[in-house]
Amino acid sequence: MKKRMCLACGEPVVGRSDKRYCDDGCRNAYNNQKNSIPNSFVRKINDVLKRNRRVLSEVLGKEKMQKVSRDKLLSRGLDFEFFTGQFMTARGQIYFFVYEYAYLPLDEERILVVRQKIAEERYK
Repeated sequence: MKKRMCLACGEPVVGRSDKRYCDDGCRNAYNNQKNSIPNSFVRKINDVLKRNRRVLSEVLGKEKMQKVSRDKLLSRGLDFEFFTGQFMTARGQIYFFVYEYAYLPLDEERILVVRQKIAEERYK
């Protein structure tokens, strides 16, 4: 009979015939290692999206909408390449959403920041 070895540490596995790890610690270590590479990409994107949301939230404060300079958003860390969705108005204006917040480039320097009221009511 072939001896089964732990997938994480290589030690012999004792117990059920379908057991693949010597203990819970090895099982967790193996799965964390296996998932860390693909999840690191997603984690980095989520970190940028969370930072973008925080920047828009801080800039907006308690206001419903506010015009701010592009430089102000950049200096606070907003990355214009990352957003969760887009919405085009009938006039052809494109709002870029970061969860419940959105921004609309007005010109080269000014950005309109708004909060979507529908999202707040739906997920309370």
